[in-house]
Amino acid sequence: MMSDLSPLQNVANEQFQRSADELEGDRGLLEIALSLMREFGPSWNVHNLVTMKRQTLSRVLYHNLMYQKIIDVPGVICEFGVQWGATLAQLINLRGIYEPFNHSRKIYGFDTFEGFAKIDPKDGGYSDVGDYAVSNGYEETLEEILRIQESFSPLHHIRKFELIKGDASETIDSWLEENPHAVISMALFDMDVYKPTRDVLEKIVPRLTKGSVLVFDEVNCKHFPGETLALNEVLGLNKIALRRDPHQPYCAWAEFGG
Repeated sequence: MMSDLSPLQNVANEQFQRSADELEGDRGLLEIALSLMREFGPSWNVHNLVTMKRQTLSRVLYHNLMYQKIIDVPGVICEFGVQWGATLAQLINLRGIYEPFNHSRKIYGFDTFEGFAKIDPKDGGYSDVGDYAVSNGYEETLEEILRIQESFSPLHHIRKFELIKGDASETIDSWLEENPHAVISMALFDMDVYKPTRDVLEKIVPRLTKGSVLVFDEVNCKHFPGETLALNEVLGLNKIALRRDPHQPYCAWAEFGG
């Protein structure tokens, strides 16, 4: 029987080892969530957790662990590869929980918002230009979402996030020039493919301090080999101590200089 899923969805299903039963469960939870959303009333954001899956909760727990590692490290947070912005929203809320008055902990999100800008042969033929694009103009919606999320914490009159649209291979140069003061306490790499990962990693190294945390989303992943290759070329796999968390099969992190 032929699949009605796109090639990108098929890769995702194989990558995350989702069975037919899990896919059916996904669809069932989505239908229920959509039907209940308005019935939940003012507490919709609490009651909607009834449809949160184990995998989603695991993701939240993982980012919680990563954030705790930088609380005593000065600097900003940069996420490279934002897509719909779920991680950025979590980071803003985690900042509000752990260090609500640290207005120097600015959070930057880099993305084309149009999917992969370039594909390199080192990406193994699994990806195409435009994969993981979001809806046209979505970055404006995300700006509003993040503004509201930030408003639930102290000092919300000080804007402490910024979205940088464009190919990170290029936008990182202007960001570094415009922010000569910025130490990077944590850099999250979720661009999946080789070139932007290599370019950005190479350029931000001078802004890292001992204890800065580098977080990678697709290390040791067959479908996105470019991320591991970029990491190996810039830092050397045998020169860093990669660590993983049981909540995430492909994610890995390392403390710079550790």
